[in-house]
Amino acid sequence: MIGSLRGVVLERGADTEVLLEVAGVGYLITVTPRTLGELEPGANVFVHVHHHIREDAQTLFGFLRREERATFQILIATHGVGPALAMAILGTHTPSALIDIVTSADNASLCLVPGVGKKTAERLLVELKNRLNLPMLDPVGASVAGGGSSVLGDVREALYGLGYAPEEVRDALRELPPGESAATLLREALQLLGARRA
Repeated sequence: MIGSLRGVVLERGADTEVLLEVAGVGYLITVTPRTLGELEPGANVFVHVHHHIREDAQTLFGFLRREERATFQILIATHGVGPALAMAILGTHTPSALIDIVTSADNASLCLVPGVGKKTAERLLVELKNRLNLPMLDPVGASVAGGGSSVLGDVREALYGLGYAPEEVRDALRELPPGESAATLLREALQLLGARRA
């Protein structure tokens, strides 16, 4: 299984595919339109990869940030969400925006994703809330469990659910300001973690 690739961008396709050369071998990688815009031909890049295997095909899905791959893997593990829909969701919303959407049950924003209607959005909101480990996050600011320490606990569990290692989570939590809502702290933690892996 291929988990990551480091190489030179040879070509960008119009259909969100990138040809990445690694040690003389060209890998065709499917990315989101946002990622495609960041991959300039000739640039040296590191890409987090999800190697998707089916009976009739093998596809590499590439992400510049670890949290994007983690979110993609959570999405495709959700009932009714295949790789194409998962990429459409990530092409429309960043991982931190998706977390905001789930915590605030923002059905309308999820419906902005091509191929997602009202009923599908409602189902996804319920399933993603559990899969992202965010059942305790309250968009207004207070944790359902009450108390400031539980807010950090909710953020910690959410980051674990996105695949971050305990030491990464610990370091990020130390830098977060006090008194913010769980949703805000989670967004700031994702920005810190993303910057460290850039």
